[in-house]
Amino acid sequence: MNIESHYRKIILLFVLVAAGIFMAAIDIKPLYVDPYKLEYPDYFGNRISIPEDNPTTKQGVYLGRMLFYETKLSSSKTISCASCHQQKLAFTDGKAFSSGIDNMPTKRSSMSLANLLWVRNFFWDGRAKGLEEQAKFPLNDPHEMGNYVNKAVKELQKTKEYPILFREAFGSAEITGDKITKAIAQFERTLISADSRYDKYLRNEYKPSEQELKGMELFMNSPIPEKNIRGANCAQCHGTPKMYMELFHNNGLDEEPKDIGREEFTGAANDKGRFRVATLRNIALTAPYMHDGRFKTLEEVLDHYNEHIIASKTLSISLRNNSNNINGKNLGLTTDEKSNIISFLKMLTDSTFISNPKFSDPHLKHAINN
Repeated sequence: MNIESHYRKIILLFVLVAAGIFMAAIDIKPLYVDPYKLEYPDYFGNRISIPEDNPTTKQGVYLGRMLFYETKLSSSKTISCASCHQQKLAFTDGKAFSSGIDNMPTKRSSMSLANLLWVRNFFWDGRAKGLEEQAKFPLNDPHEMGNYVNKAVKELQKTKEYPILFREAFGSAEITGDKITKAIAQFERTLISADSRYDKYLRNEYKPSEQELKGMELFMNSPIPEKNIRGANCAQCHGTPKMYMELFHNNGLDEEPKDIGREEFTGAANDKGRFRVATLRNIALTAPYMHDGRFKTLEEVLDHYNEHIIASKTLSISLRNNSNNINGKNLGLTTDEKSNIISFLKMLTDSTFISNPKFSDPHLKHAINN
């Protein structure tokens, strides 16, 4: 054997052993390389939002799912993200105002977590840019989860399972608040709802009923009474296949709103009473409706837009001067037309989404197995 080659092999072996000792000493694994495949229909578009420093991986998503359902993140050990975002209710909680660790009601109703991959501004007032930022608010709120993150970090660090899960997801067993929010954000990006009857209609897999088709046409149309075109004007704000647009509107609930909405965040008078347009995906499951849950049924919602819009300086332009009757004072939908629209809205219920085991509580499975 060539002596020079022999020494090269010895040096290489020494380097590999030293690297191994170094990695073990500082508890670092090679970078996680198991990307999570996000599957969604083409008609949702590719304007998704994933930060470069938090790629979506199988390990990160699973850790995020564990944390989403983890009550150890709250000071009372009774509240998790899932307390206000229950899968069976399309990740809402059925309440006008949720309650946290001290049973004090939150300021606004819980929003559905469907299709967040395309959302850029979170909460009703859009104050959080990105899911990682959004996750910090309930964790740090003294009433929602008790501002317990720093203590929760230490407690999770002492468990058998979490240091392993964090090492698999982020390359190190060290648990931090930043990693917690990143993992939860990764899981929430996977909550894609795209298998309703409306999706099947778009994929030519479902033939809507006559009532559903009439409702869909009214939903999509703006009224033009001069041309005998009837419509409910819903598509102005909910007209994409995802059933929302990244917009903020004052939808005519109050002349002087108690909750000033986006104005509280921006300080702009033009934002008074404006709130984020919520998705209508699974809308039949997410009552009560509006930011304050004032409407208990879809019928009440339709009645509001049809007959009870209240004018104000910041009322959405999309809700002004719309009528199915020439010189009409309101939208002027008939009882049958409102019923048809609700029939279409029920096409947006995605039973696959609310029963998908990938989105369910993983702690229950562990409890059963143990």
